[in-house]
Amino acid sequence: MTFKRPKAASAADCEALEQLPNVGPRVAADLRRLGITRPAQLAGRDAFALYQALGRLDGKRHDPCLLDTLLAATDFMHGAAPAPWWRYTAERKRRYGAL
Repeated sequence: MTFKRPKAASAADCEALEQLPNVGPRVAADLRRLGITRPAQLAGRDAFALYQALGRLDGKRHDPCLLDTLLAATDFMHGAAPAPWWRYTAERKRRYGAL
């Protein structure tokens, strides 16, 4: 049986990528492919740059909801309260337009 860590309530409590709000095994694997192995490594990172790097790595455009998730994760690691990824959709559209 695999032990599933609970989601972190704050950046200080977050030890594993899967503890980030909105981040499951798939997004955690994407982050690891970018060389990010610990949540603290997201502090100071640009979510859009991470999204673009994944697109280049995979040779395709990813669903914009992935960017919303990355925005939520980086914002959380900058000290924001946990929020569902869809709360970042309007911000993403305002900042980046249609992707």
